[in-house]
Amino acid sequence: MSSSTERMDARSWGVLLVLAGAVFLEGIDVAMLNVALPAIRADLGLSTEVLSGVVSAYVLGYGGFMLLGGRAADLLGRRRMFLTWLTVFLAFSGLGGLATEGWTLLVARFVTGVAAAFMAPAGLALLTGNFPEGPRRTKALGVYAGIAAGGFSLGLVAGGLLAALGWRWVFFAPVVLSTLILAAAVPLVKDSRERQRGGFDLAGAFTITGSMLLLVYGVIRLEHPGQGLWGTVAAFAAGLALLAAFVVIERRSADPLVRLGILRSAPLVRANLGALLFLASFAGFQFLATLYLQEVRGWSTIQTGLAMLVIGIDTVLAPTVTPWLVNRFGNARVLFGGLALAAVAYALFLPVGNDWTYAAMFPTMLLLGLSFSLAYGPLTMAATEGVDEHEHGLAGGLLYTAFQFGTALGLAAVTAVSVAALGDATGPEARLDAIRAALVVPVAAAVLAVLVTAFGLRGARRPAPETAEPAPARASA
Repeated sequence: MSSSTERMDARSWGVLLVLAGAVFLEGIDVAMLNVALPAIRADLGLSTEVLSGVVSAYVLGYGGFMLLGGRAADLLGRRRMFLTWLTVFLAFSGLGGLATEGWTLLVARFVTGVAAAFMAPAGLALLTGNFPEGPRRTKALGVYAGIAAGGFSLGLVAGGLLAALGWRWVFFAPVVLSTLILAAAVPLVKDSRERQRGGFDLAGAFTITGSMLLLVYGVIRLEHPGQGLWGTVAAFAAGLALLAAFVVIERRSADPLVRLGILRSAPLVRANLGALLFLASFAGFQFLATLYLQEVRGWSTIQTGLAMLVIGIDTVLAPTVTPWLVNRFGNARVLFGGLALAAVAYALFLPVGNDWTYAAMFPTMLLLGLSFSLAYGPLTMAATEGVDEHEHGLAGGLLYTAFQFGTALGLAAVTAVSVAALGDATGPEARLDAIRAALVVPVAAAVLAVLVTAFGLRGARRPAPETAEPAPARASA
């Protein structure tokens, strides 16, 4: 591939920005809502259970339908799924902004989560299909990852500003953004391949969706020990039973929803385990850091968002520096470095104290920004590496399922540890001790992610030096 063909034309940039804008929309939507929850509770008079359900409903819809969404993109058309569910996302975000009762918010967030579950894997499959493997795809995935991760960090600041104007703007802002993305997507985004032929495995669809819903629900229940142990055990048991039934069905199906052979790919399995652990560590840390800044230190939502803004440095570095590093050193080495930086960042925050200045917190925030720059894009690349293009929707569904389960597990784990450490104690010092105890969870998850990724380094190869026909980065992650 010559250097001239490596450069993207205006239409390619347009397609990339539309697809990246959709995943940015997804991240900023979640982050903004988290900041606005106290204002929503005050205005609508919601109980703690309903308020928690507003967050959980999105996770339930997203995690429960992700694998179905990924396969639907391959079978029914990626462009069709992307545009259809982007429209649904737009409509139900608007419904959330108009809500006057708790149940309306719950329905809106659940359907929005389902829409994201169908939209995200379709968008990733469209991206890999429109950019051939090699430097162009590496560049495109770097831009995609940078904008995606930027949604989580910038959403905290945007949520604080919008909540100051009125919490309903946290729902209406995504409506405006998704309308613009939809208007650009219709003329720009094209399917890169014909739809895969084959029937739709309804039995597999029902069992895997039911299994994912029950397993995610079980994880959510872990955050609320007071709901009872046996209900949580029953949710996990039923979810695992349906998962076992799904495996049996897929082995016998002529047109399986998930080709089980795809799980024999060691790079794909490592990428998904790494993604789960990476997001678990970050979600847990972000939750604990927010509690520390707002409940222990008394910072406002805007101050908290600004404190974490430096994490958004990945929005600049991921599209520019990361593709060069991947082409130079290989995907596995770059990913390993990013995960190692995350482990160091969380470890530096372990001794957090009541009198810490922002200068003491800054190294952790900066290293997390660098970590996201080096890890998020390579994880996305590794998730589809070596997978046939006709299964990229399924591979994307697996990746985003890992992201969502990781987020839910990280939140559940740090909540359980902090609640256990706090016990019946009260006061800022007791809360700080509980936060310190729970900070061990992000460190442990990040270290595990490093160890999982290290197994891919043995067979990793450096990309060949770029010549007139540069070899694409093929290092396994």
